[in-house]
Amino acid sequence: MIYKKLEIKGAYLIEIEPHEDLRGFFARGFCRKEMKEKTGIDFEVCQSNISYNIKKGTIRGMHYQIPPFEEMKIISCVKGAIFDVVLDLRKDSPTYLNWQGFELNEINHKMLLIPKGCAHGFQSLKDETVLNYLVSQYYTPNADSGVRYNDPLINIDFPIKENITISEKDKNHKNWII
Repeated sequence: MIYKKLEIKGAYLIEIEPHEDLRGFFARGFCRKEMKEKTGIDFEVCQSNISYNIKKGTIRGMHYQIPPFEEMKIISCVKGAIFDVVLDLRKDSPTYLNWQGFELNEINHKMLLIPKGCAHGFQSLKDETVLNYLVSQYYTPNADSGVRYNDPLINIDFPIKENITISEKDKNHKNWII
């Protein structure tokens, strides 16, 4: 696997190394030992979650869990396509309140590693998009938090502007206060 460091410390864009033949390909999608050797990150999977998104334009996010229940996530898109976003919420980070977005899709097989202390969200770029999340922490409902997806301070540039589908919960997250 290829781990590309991103501007946001601890965030990586991960690319598989497929072994192809007439049947298709086979590739490793996660290896804790390899990740630790190449990045120094010891990612222990506690949960695997699936997100199914019916309509193009669906936004989920920007989600995170508060300490001491912070989580790392590895996001992959197994069907369709998404614009996936990592947002740095670590006040002591040089990239505090910066975000980066990437297209993950069923063709490029890229994954995004979201470090602890960062929020995550995405917008589906195709109908019937399916994501897989590997998560380093158990979901803790009373630690669940979020930042509004269209907070003007952060100004995430989701590619689809009209006909957005978003939950009431995500619409009603508060803007970030410095």
